[in-house]
Amino acid sequence: MIAAVASIAALALFVAACGAGGTGPRDEGPAHASAVAGAVASPSPSPSKKYRRVDAVDLIKKDPAVSGTVKRELKPCSGDDYPVDVTYGDLTGGSVNDVLVNVTTCGDYVGIAAYVYREENGTFTNVFKNEESPVYAEIDGADLTVTKQVYDTDNPVSNPSRETVITYGWRSGRFVQTQIHETDYSKTGADSGAADD
Repeated sequence: MIAAVASIAALALFVAACGAGGTGPRDEGPAHASAVAGAVASPSPSPSKKYRRVDAVDLIKKDPAVSGTVKRELKPCSGDDYPVDVTYGDLTGGSVNDVLVNVTTCGDYVGIAAYVYREENGTFTNVFKNEESPVYAEIDGADLTVTKQVYDTDNPVSNPSRETVITYGWRSGRFVQTQIHETDYSKTGADSGAADD
């Protein structure tokens, strides 16, 4: 009895939905020729910056601003696979995307150094470096964020004691620190401090 009532109710809803009148898309009628003639295809968005791929390893090895220690440690992990992370983005407002290069260790990917290169007159020039390991830099919108981790003597690589995140903005032809956030993992409930420019 309950199944029969449910079936009748479902059939009634189906009929009501179909009988609501109208013929779907045909209600609006055909498109007028004047509307079709006046339609203009919108232009596809073009990138505002030019992407120019670089050989990051070659860039670092030839850069006089890079320390000899980093150059000596920059060796392939296997074959031609070097421990570098390369990110392209607009940090300095140039006509070509800037290049952010992080150099890491092979085994545990600890950051050895971070560099930003800006295209100037057809050549990429070093405009930022941090070689105080462990360090890792990222592009966050138009900002450069640099993360430094501090380890106590008995801490494993996966468990830093403290972390400092410094944000830089491009001002008057150079990177300027705009914020700093510090987190102390060794104390329960520690507050992270922030300082603005």
